[in-house]
Amino acid sequence: MFKALMLEEKDGKVTSSIQQVDEAKLPEGDVTVAVSHSTLNYKDGLILQGQGRLVRQYPHIPGVDFAGTVLESAHKDFKPGDAVVLTGWRVGEARWGGYAEKARVKGDWLVKIPSGLDARRAMAIGTAGFTAMLAVIALEEHGVTPAKGPVLVTGAAGGLGSVATAILAQLGYKTVCSTGRAETHDYLKGLGAGEIITRESIAKPSGKPLDSEAWAGVIDSVGGSTLATVLPQVMAHGSVASCGLAGGAKLETTVIPFLLRGVNILGIDSVMCPIERRRTAWSRLAQDLPMEKLESTIQAARLENIAGYAPEILAGKVRGRVVVEI
Repeated sequence: MFKALMLEEKDGKVTSSIQQVDEAKLPEGDVTVAVSHSTLNYKDGLILQGQGRLVRQYPHIPGVDFAGTVLESAHKDFKPGDAVVLTGWRVGEARWGGYAEKARVKGDWLVKIPSGLDARRAMAIGTAGFTAMLAVIALEEHGVTPAKGPVLVTGAAGGLGSVATAILAQLGYKTVCSTGRAETHDYLKGLGAGEIITRESIAKPSGKPLDSEAWAGVIDSVGGSTLATVLPQVMAHGSVASCGLAGGAKLETTVIPFLLRGVNILGIDSVMCPIERRRTAWSRLAQDLPMEKLESTIQAARLENIAGYAPEILAGKVRGRVVVEI
């Protein structure tokens, strides 16, 4: 038996409770992990609140990422005692996830935690930070360098934005952070923000197909009208890494920035990302993310109270990263 946060659905309403679960009920997989830490992402908030139709079958153990130690393995790359991390692959959505003392998954989905990180820090990074690193790598691959100009991070005080800000500053970029919360300004400056602008300043498109060039690159976790606003502001041959939709999924814009400035919009997929790219991203996180800045982003939570954070993260009120100590 192991402890887990179990979601159950009745008459369209989802409720959660801590339960003891028989290990025999774990899904199929060739690696069983003793989970020590998980985290809270925007998607977890949706699942905990029963929104978005992400979970189709109940009872369900949520938690879209986890870190811990291998207990049993029939996979050639893993043995008992290995420290591993999992993000994505629809774990916590289509199959049971990390809000539990044990998880069973395919070994092909796991990454060994690189030197310089441990399970707690891996989950302080989590899906949000992993996605931030994928976004930085994508900008680099499309020619965005510190010498080209400033990089804008939208939704900067959230989990993805916090890690992106710290990485970009460490790599020498002038990082401009957008946030709607004045109380987070000192926090963002501590992560390395060179300038802070208000959420409202980029919340509504100007209506013009092109605006003055302002950003060599953008890491956008907001989407919607914010993305529509910043696209015409991107410098010639600059790029936008699109990796979130907290502000909406609909994008109303023109093709002019793409045609007249050669702007790239780069989709960042952290869920089904190929394993080699995952390993590269985790290696880069261990190398390029300052650990003291990562520590400043962490809020600790227990499995017993994580469901209470769901409305907060959906409302954009969670700062940094919530690490769940299983």
